[in-house]
Amino acid sequence: MQDYAQLQYSVKNLSDTTLSSCLTTTVGQDRGTTATMLVYLAEFDERQLYRPAAYPSMHAYCVGELRFSDDMAYKRIHAARAARRFPAIFAAVANGRLHLTAVCLLAPHLTPESAESLIAAATHKSKFQIECLLAARAPRPDVSTRVRALPAPDSRGVQHAPGHAGLETAPDSRRVQLAPGHAGLDAAPDSRGVQLAPGHAGLDAGQSPASRPPRLTPLAPARFALQVTIDQRTHDKLRRAQELLGHQVASRDLAGVLDRALDALIAQLEKRKFAATEKPRASAGQQTPRTSSNPRYIPARVRRAVRRRDGDRCTFVSHTGRRCEARARLEFDHVHEVARGGRASVENVRLRCRAHNQYTAECAFGAGFMHEKRRAAAGAGAHSGQQVGVA
Repeated sequence: MQDYAQLQYSVKNLSDTTLSSCLTTTVGQDRGTTATMLVYLAEFDERQLYRPAAYPSMHAYCVGELRFSDDMAYKRIHAARAARRFPAIFAAVANGRLHLTAVCLLAPHLTPESAESLIAAATHKSKFQIECLLAARAPRPDVSTRVRALPAPDSRGVQHAPGHAGLETAPDSRRVQLAPGHAGLDAAPDSRGVQLAPGHAGLDAGQSPASRPPRLTPLAPARFALQVTIDQRTHDKLRRAQELLGHQVASRDLAGVLDRALDALIAQLEKRKFAATEKPRASAGQQTPRTSSNPRYIPARVRRAVRRRDGDRCTFVSHTGRRCEARARLEFDHVHEVARGGRASVENVRLRCRAHNQYTAECAFGAGFMHEKRRAAAGAGAHSGQQVGVA
């Protein structure tokens, strides 16, 4: 058996290039091993060899004998059964074209006629992208909208008296799956009448409504079901917004209220972060732009121009030419560092996500130096009661 403590120690001595290569190789090997495991699982399941092993189901065998978690067992059995019906899945998993979640999402939709095209369409796609793909191919009707009170949890998380409002899209007769990781998966018996695993249709067993995480489920092209739990204050704000909108939005159209609220919020946030405005104060050079003695101050006109140029996206590009796709936690970064005389011009400012802003600073000044700067800034922020960030 491999000494993982020794391996962990030896890995620290690897160069960045070697470590990256080793990780890529290991992931490839893991995919191949996973595909091989699915082959064995599928045959073991087909022969129902869990029965002579004193287990009532394949799921029980995987959990009790192979020490899988419930979710791990469910996903692998579901994928193995789908791959047994459509062997092309084995190769797709082995070469990394499909992950197990993709297989499970595709499984209910695979037929001898559609399997090849669906597998090709889902290649290298994320879970959400595949959900959208399936929603486009098999659109589902909109779900009804309702607001209902949920029992409030006590200190142990047990539900008792009402106190939370759940803004949700109520499932229709087709049962939109809302449990994370199992959306669209069918927990019904397979063709042999063998039950896959209990507790995977809809909510996980024992999961209370108020503890469900937010869920965005594609239903059809450009149509999504949203489920989220809100507290009493948010519920009251929602109702107040409905009242204020009056006849502008139908009384039961919560989606319309949400759309109006998001328009206002996005405009406010874009104005604060990017100085977004339809009428810039210093347009056409009629007014003198605001100046500041702070060398890190970035004028509004620069922020607006940089945002337009960079397209609301991190500009970091790897050595292989891949551009970072992050659109959240974006920060303005100086190409030529402020500490080395860099100025806040459109040419010298770019958008970077926080991770790549910090990475760039570490490359320029050293990881140790930046670690100390961030620690000092965090200490100063804690002392003043403010949150301070150093990139």
